[in-house]
Amino acid sequence: MIGIISYGFYIPRYRIKLEEIASAWDKCGEKVEKSLKIDEKAVAGLDEDVLTMGYEAASQALLNKAQIKKKIGAVFIGSETFPYAVKPVSTSIASWLSLSNNYLAYDTQFACKAATGALISSYSMVKSQDVDFALVIASDKANARPQDALEYSAASGANAWVIGREGVALEIVDWSSYSSDTPDFWRRSKVDYPSHAGRFTGDPAYFKHIFESSKNLLKKTKMQPSDFTYAVFHMPNGNFPLKIAKTLGFTHDQLAPSYIVPVLGNSYSASALMGLVAVLEKIRLGETIFFASYGSGAGSDAIVFKATKHINSVRKQFRSKIKNKKYINYATYLRYMESIVM
Repeated sequence: MIGIISYGFYIPRYRIKLEEIASAWDKCGEKVEKSLKIDEKAVAGLDEDVLTMGYEAASQALLNKAQIKKKIGAVFIGSETFPYAVKPVSTSIASWLSLSNNYLAYDTQFACKAATGALISSYSMVKSQDVDFALVIASDKANARPQDALEYSAASGANAWVIGREGVALEIVDWSSYSSDTPDFWRRSKVDYPSHAGRFTGDPAYFKHIFESSKNLLKKTKMQPSDFTYAVFHMPNGNFPLKIAKTLGFTHDQLAPSYIVPVLGNSYSASALMGLVAVLEKIRLGETIFFASYGSGAGSDAIVFKATKHINSVRKQFRSKIKNKKYINYATYLRYMESIVM
């Protein structure tokens, strides 16, 4: 059995209401919230970035696990807002965690599925017995051009996952990926803000890729949507996960526990995995999760998880933790966001 033996997460304390952003540009906040199905989003502070948030999440995942830390053979971090153009973040976090130097490390990018690809790679490395344990981190301090539609949803957050074969709490049962060259979202080198193809990001991009990876995995595992306790999909806004869940045949009850985008926004590479964190707060022995990420460019990783007898020992409080928040105004928000493009 191979899978997740521990996990951690970090949500910045700061929040901004979508109506606050809308009012800054003389837009109707109520209309924007209704359109995106998002009320507010998490905002990283002036002194927070991909590295600091990733470290906080990884520290929680490895708390009281000194023996495992010594055996971690791979450290990967997925993001699309790395603080450096040339310099790995993975090695910095590993150093801060006081890991040994005997590990493979690299930073990955694939838009919002940068970390799920690393998760699958880690699973394969543990399965082949090349490493005993792997640490995978998803972290983003997402930004958007002022007045762009992305400004309402781009958020911040991080989570971390320890993969191994000893004391597995969430088994990785199987996986499937679907990828293509679909330029729906991008940011060129030395450009501060990302660009996107508007409505094109929906049907030929997000929906097609998640649909194909999901259908392939259901066929591969010979399972139906009704066989799963929970469903988790990437959450670029509040509408897309609802629509793809319905299209694939998953119910509202299966999706609801992971549907956190209305209160946190889209934390990019951490988004779908944050939905998984939310589900792990309540999942029980033997229950299953259907999970599908999405990354612009484009691709989707679909994974089937199953909870084991160790799930209670690793469970974290999530919803109560994210209630610790402080609202900021738009001027403060802009100052915090400018810190990553200066």
